[in-house]
Amino acid sequence: METTRIAGFPVVTAGRQALTDRMAADCKRGPDGAGRGSVLVFDINGHGISMAGTNRAYRDALHQADMIHADGGVWVAMSRLTGTPIEERSATTDMMTDFAARCERDGLSFYILGGTEEVNQAFCAFLKREYPRLRIAGSRNGYFKAEQDAEVIEQIAAAKADVIWVGMGKPREQQFSIALRRRLDHGWIVTCGGCYNYFVGEYTRAPQWMQSANLEWLHRMATEPRKFAWRYITTNPHSLALGLWDVLKLKASRSTKAR
Repeated sequence: METTRIAGFPVVTAGRQALTDRMAADCKRGPDGAGRGSVLVFDINGHGISMAGTNRAYRDALHQADMIHADGGVWVAMSRLTGTPIEERSATTDMMTDFAARCERDGLSFYILGGTEEVNQAFCAFLKREYPRLRIAGSRNGYFKAEQDAEVIEQIAAAKADVIWVGMGKPREQQFSIALRRRLDHGWIVTCGGCYNYFVGEYTRAPQWMQSANLEWLHRMATEPRKFAWRYITTNPHSLALGLWDVLKLKASRSTKAR
């Protein structure tokens, strides 16, 4: 899929519908017997860009994704400066419902990994209630030690789900997903952070006007200041500086090539 460059990473320009169509096509195709494996999908937002600027292991993990999508609206705005704009924000919470509706229609399945046991089960109950024909191939909470990774990977592989959601927080979920991809032969692995918490009522999404104004982070910080205030105060300016600096480098590189 077409990409643009955001803070040094290739981010897909496709909107939510195109991403949903691509997911369904890939999953319905199934294993091809040629080791195609699964598609690894990460998101990019201010927190992640800031972390990538200081954590080399996380930065290297992001570069292993098959696809990176713009979870934050500000990066959609910044993409216009690159000359290859992103069509729209693809918030992971919105992708979750897009994919659920499409998988229910097309007979594809989910695996839900991550969250506490209570949140994990509550989210699965939400999916069964809202998408009764969606098959949940399996689920597991995200609180297990690194030495259990191989065991959990085998459990997921045995479930043969089409879309595997991995919600364990950065950078743990990216590192686990990379290891999981080596074991699977089809489907999509999509990282989703604390996405489940929105659907079970632990977090609330911002009003639509705040989402449209790229201020959802402000709503999140205001509603849970102890958990998110310091994160956004420190990572927002840092990530914006990294993004704008990369735009300047990109424009300088193009100018040099044009001479």
